[in-house]
Amino acid sequence: MEPYNCEGFVHGRGPGDPLIMVVGEAPGETEIHNGMPFSGRAGKVLDEFFEYLGVSREEIYFTSTVRSRPFKIVHKEGQGGEIIQKKYNRAPNMKEQLAHAPIVDYEIRHIKPKQIVTLGNIGLQRLLGRKYTISEVHGKLIHAPVRRLKDMDTNEWTLTDREYAIFPTFHPASIFYNRSLLEKIHRDLDELKKHLKGDKGP
Repeated sequence: MEPYNCEGFVHGRGPGDPLIMVVGEAPGETEIHNGMPFSGRAGKVLDEFFEYLGVSREEIYFTSTVRSRPFKIVHKEGQGGEIIQKKYNRAPNMKEQLAHAPIVDYEIRHIKPKQIVTLGNIGLQRLLGRKYTISEVHGKLIHAPVRRLKDMDTNEWTLTDREYAIFPTFHPASIFYNRSLLEKIHRDLDELKKHLKGDKGP
């Protein structure tokens, strides 16, 4: 078994001047098959969050830290006793994040979102670095430059010249494992709604 497996590629999707750019982790099985970002189980939860905010998908640009699906292979015993292989999603490793970094850098530079919403630790740390953790900064608006890859050979990062408005919250899939996070997410969304009112105008 190979230690790191990835498959497919999902393009970023959305308008060129979005109200929000969502930076997620990586596509899953559903997204790889239909090419639509956030169209799986977590995407349906995310749609509910944006409905709560009063924001439609047409106002959002969707991207992710890694654009291919990272997966692990698990061997399980089938009903007839045979050993079958199943693919499960996993978090992208740093090598995969580096490989896809120029894509995210290009999107942020050219799309110029009014507001960036990061989902979970991987999206957050891709933009702001590992000193930030979602448990500490979720629901807080951060004005800061974001990381961009300076040299892939040396894995050297630098910061953008301009600052962005970054709003971290938990990944929607997190509620599948910890339902108590839903209350925190809704408090985050209430805070985000205040900031979006200024971006959308009267």
